[in-house]
Amino acid sequence: MRRTGRFSQQRKELWCGQYGALLFLWLTLIYSEWLVRSATISAAFWRAGLWLSVLFAFPPALAVFVLSAQFRKRGNRAVVLAFLGIVYLLYASQLVYYKIFFQFYSATSMGNAGQVVQFWKVALAAIGKNLVLLLLLAVPLVVAAVWGGRILGSRGKMRRNASVLLAGVTVLSYFVVIWMLPLWGTDAESPYAMFYNVSGIKESAAQLGLGTAFARDVKWTVTGGGGSGALVFPEASEPATTQTEAAGTETTAMQETTEPPLDTSPNVLALDFDRLLEGEEDEALCQMHTYFKSLQPTHKNEKTGMFAGCNLILITAEGFSHLAIDPARTPTLYRLQTEGFYFTNFYTPIWSVSTSDGEYVAVTGTIPKSGVWSFYRSSENYMPLTMCAQLKAQGYSAYAYHDHDYGYYDRDLSHPNLGYVYKAVGNGLEITECWPESDLEMIDVTTGDYINQEPFHAYYMTVSGHLEYTFQGNAMAEKNRELVEDAPYSERVKAYLACQIELDRALELLMERLEEAGVAENTVIALTADHYPYGLTPAEQSELAGHTLEENFELYRNACILYKKGMKPERVDRACSSLDLLPTLCNLFGLDFDSRLYMGQDVFSEAEPLVIFSNRSWITGEASYNSQTGEVSSLTGGEISDRYVQTIKDAVNNKFTISAWILDRDYWRILFQPQHSLENAP
Repeated sequence: MRRTGRFSQQRKELWCGQYGALLFLWLTLIYSEWLVRSATISAAFWRAGLWLSVLFAFPPALAVFVLSAQFRKRGNRAVVLAFLGIVYLLYASQLVYYKIFFQFYSATSMGNAGQVVQFWKVALAAIGKNLVLLLLLAVPLVVAAVWGGRILGSRGKMRRNASVLLAGVTVLSYFVVIWMLPLWGTDAESPYAMFYNVSGIKESAAQLGLGTAFARDVKWTVTGGGGSGALVFPEASEPATTQTEAAGTETTAMQETTEPPLDTSPNVLALDFDRLLEGEEDEALCQMHTYFKSLQPTHKNEKTGMFAGCNLILITAEGFSHLAIDPARTPTLYRLQTEGFYFTNFYTPIWSVSTSDGEYVAVTGTIPKSGVWSFYRSSENYMPLTMCAQLKAQGYSAYAYHDHDYGYYDRDLSHPNLGYVYKAVGNGLEITECWPESDLEMIDVTTGDYINQEPFHAYYMTVSGHLEYTFQGNAMAEKNRELVEDAPYSERVKAYLACQIELDRALELLMERLEEAGVAENTVIALTADHYPYGLTPAEQSELAGHTLEENFELYRNACILYKKGMKPERVDRACSSLDLLPTLCNLFGLDFDSRLYMGQDVFSEAEPLVIFSNRSWITGEASYNSQTGEVSSLTGGEISDRYVQTIKDAVNNKFTISAWILDRDYWRILFQPQHSLENAP
């Protein structure tokens, strides 16, 4: 009996000292994953990622267990505590970042943490609001530090044979989980695709777990690897433009006796894709050439050239929302919206690098690549398709401004590369130092640069609408507080509206300056948001909307201002997004452009509407697809076939893939400067 008792005690010590430590590490990773998941991507809580996070947590837990077992008591406890500390810092920092930016940070953003530090006051506020969650995240680390002896045991060094065996089990368990991924499907939204292709951290975390998603992102950032998916070419079919061309012919015949015929020729350039394909050995480039060659272009229409020769002021407004437009509080915004093109079904999806990606979409007409700062990445690329490049080619002057740090998001590299004379705080823009800075002051000190240089193009990235929305720490909210005191909303919503009043006053001054210079009737103002105001909770935004906002589509609905003095106001009910702004401007300004090269489309064209969201949900003229639930909803009352849904899915996935390749391959240089590209090839 004595020997049996001693043997039982040895088994107990073995369990507590070894397997107990492994179990504790594994449960800590699962606990951290699920806690952060429930506080962030709860809408997808019960999806595959919930269970895959459990499976993917086992290999790193086992790896740390084996590593710590190579040391004696103090050493193995130090390894475990260090690992738990890293786990806490990762999940805690991701939680705080998400609560501020509604996104998880990528490895690229982590490498540029010095810029994020500028928002330390906002970060402190987020920490205060989420202190309970942050303390709960710290529980495993505290437990291990205080009661580590009981939980982790007093292990000695593990024998070499056992270490080798468990190391092999670690590797095997990792590959077993990978081999299981196809069980959840292999389409572009599946865990399989998220694992093998570069995807947004938020979307990958929903499918794989945050730890795995971030680890993959770090790997791709370091190695430069990672796929972007594969292009899917539709089966040959009747050209989609046949009916439109016929309609155009009929219209021409009707107009022959009354007015010149309407030009409905396709918006294309003389690009010889067949020549580019000859002898090309790079498979990705062959796919890209074939892809663009296969697309149906949009056609010129009655709006083509409507703004030809006009000046253009393009504005990306920080945190702007249509919910802030009010005839009393923001009369200038209201006037521009209702007296120009009035878009009632416009969206500004949020992308992984929030503001910078929002700019990138509006300015380049392509989808940002997940996991990188796409605008910064483009700073060495040839960028001939932007409004800046195209208008400068016609003799326009071009200036860009931002009323915050000139180097933030490396705009001092990306914006000059587009062709702008770029000014921001610290680089020629002299305005009052505060946070956030004043859009009104920015307009005041910059209009003199260009207003007498017709034709001109000016680009503004505003900042007055930036979070945090409080009257204590937001200079613009404090400045305009009296103007919102009587608004029937909560304190933070009032602070947000006060910030937007500063934008409205900036636009009011801009309109006055244009009038004084005598160029108002020849100047187009185009304004979109970089993203919806995620500094407000969905509940707070619902206050402004007057009803509970649906969070996969409606949360991203916004305003697009497209205005020229004297134009006939026109309501536009077509579904469209910030991705459509650039090709629409190209058509309105009567530019020679190739509509196939943009990921969006001219909203006045005959093409079917397509609004794309970062999680690969979409809206067309026929249906909407929620990638988070798999739900397809008809928007016309008609039946939506599986083939139609798959066709749109393929088109959306192609646009994500081709956009990443355009950025990575500097494709516009290959397409428009093939000789230069060859001369500079590595």
